[in-house]
Amino acid sequence: MTVLAGIDHLNVLIVGASRGIGLGFVRQLLLDTRINKLYATYRDQESAIELISLAEQFCDRLVILGLDVTNESQIATAVAKINSEITQLHLVINCVGILHEDKLQPEKSLKQIEPEHLIRYFQVNSMGSVLLAKYLLPLLRHKQPSIFAAISAKVGSIGDNQLGGWYGYRASKAALNMFMKTVAIEYSRRCPQTIVVTLHPGTTDTELSQPFQKNVPSNKLFAVERTVNQLLIVLSNLNLNDSGKFFSWDGSVLPW
Repeated sequence: MTVLAGIDHLNVLIVGASRGIGLGFVRQLLLDTRINKLYATYRDQESAIELISLAEQFCDRLVILGLDVTNESQIATAVAKINSEITQLHLVINCVGILHEDKLQPEKSLKQIEPEHLIRYFQVNSMGSVLLAKYLLPLLRHKQPSIFAAISAKVGSIGDNQLGGWYGYRASKAALNMFMKTVAIEYSRRCPQTIVVTLHPGTTDTELSQPFQKNVPSNKLFAVERTVNQLLIVLSNLNLNDSGKFFSWDGSVLPW
């Protein structure tokens, strides 16, 4: 990664790494010999079998932590654990997101709005990243370049919304974008070497998108490995002037 190219020993945190894009980042980053420590979080141990297996295989470099991003005390505990082992992080990517879960489904019309579902969307998709930013600031406040990225979604762009629907998911991703934009402003003062961005990964073949893939053209449905590689390229091309922006998988800047 160009912005981090001059650093020989990188410390990385991937939040939400038990499956999908998060797990893909872990697999890809383990191939980078410059990475000294790779921390990866999971919420549910039963769904983290592959991640746990990787941790056993790469026990000298990969450290896994249980973490629910909707629980502030768990975030504080996880960050304290990381801080007990290292003093700096160079790359943080929050991959946690929810689109459907049990009775929670994207709304097609106003009559399907349920307040408790909206709260759940905001807890997972919006609040997690800003709480991470709150606790991770000391680990990102150093003289070397660093990146704090959160996986957003193009449907969270207000300017790009032409279809409507998906009220909770759209709004929670728009809120995520605002949180991260605001974090970028504060970080520019308090840890000025950190670039803060949100990323649209494109439609990726994961559990999150599976119920909605039938209308997606085959050339627009990306394998996890492709998405991860594309986003790593975007991250590698960032500079400090890009902090606070919303990037698509192809490197283009998306409207708010």
